[in-house]
Amino acid sequence: MNVLVVGGAGYIGSHCVRQLAAAGHRPVVYDNFVYGHRGALAPGVTVHGADLGDESVVKRILRAEKIDVVMHFAAFCYVGESVTDPLKYYLNNSADTIHLLHAMLAAKVKKFVFSSTCATFGVPATLPIHENLPQAPINPYGQTKLDIENALRALAPATGLSFAAFRYFNAAGASEDGSIGEDHTPESHLIPLAIQVATGQRPQLELYGTDYPTPDGTCLRDYVHVDDLSRAHIAVFDQLATPGTALFYNLGTGKPTSNREVIRAVEKATGKKINVKESPRRPGDPPALYADSTKAQRELGWKPKYPDIDSIVATAWKWHSTNPKGYADR
Repeated sequence: MNVLVVGGAGYIGSHCVRQLAAAGHRPVVYDNFVYGHRGALAPGVTVHGADLGDESVVKRILRAEKIDVVMHFAAFCYVGESVTDPLKYYLNNSADTIHLLHAMLAAKVKKFVFSSTCATFGVPATLPIHENLPQAPINPYGQTKLDIENALRALAPATGLSFAAFRYFNAAGASEDGSIGEDHTPESHLIPLAIQVATGQRPQLELYGTDYPTPDGTCLRDYVHVDDLSRAHIAVFDQLATPGTALFYNLGTGKPTSNREVIRAVEKATGKKINVKESPRRPGDPPALYADSTKAQRELGWKPKYPDIDSIVATAWKWHSTNPKGYADR
């Protein structure tokens, strides 16, 4: 199929582009390169550099490229920034996605795969988190993602749009061959931050919160490999054939990993001791978040290829060790 990958030059989007091509599909990238990297894209991939809010451009590309499915990864995703600058998040994550959906319907493209987040659940009442738990975001980032989930719920029966919304837990790792990986500016994710300390690019790693009600006092999170996420997005295509299909899936390994365990995994992969500065908790960080992804495994035949933190970190180190400064276009 012809697949428009919105945000296809970003971290998850670029990995999905590679997985789409490997599966025999034709990915077409749509990205404004605010955070994306041209260096993350393989030679020969069709790329359109434009803003998502420009509906006339989106409609023209959908028609010209004969798009069958749209995948949407073009969200801003810094939780703290969403609190200090919520309008930025509502404009990009909510308003621009509505423009995209409007353009899709005008172009009669009615299959949509949406990158959502476990942040829509806020602080969960129970663990692990399954799809039917109440959703109560505690920050604008999670709220803007839930806004789009709710819009999709309304659009499916009204317009015949078929969609799948994947709620990620902690995306991590890099492509198996080390060709592409994680390069954010600013960087806020624990694994690349720890690796930057190991490579001497940072003097220390700040560890926020060591007094949580967890086995070692640090937060527990569910790390899922970026290629495993990508494979789930492709596996859902067959489920979207019936007009008005509405699907929601949680994607994680189901194995909680503490911040200290992540640090030890980075030390193991790099052979370096990580200098850690223990700091107070950050506001809004729940003690534990991990997924029940039984539904995705049952309905999509999805199974993580990288089920543990050591295997995930090993792929991240392979990328960072050969690309210590990230992509050349940074």
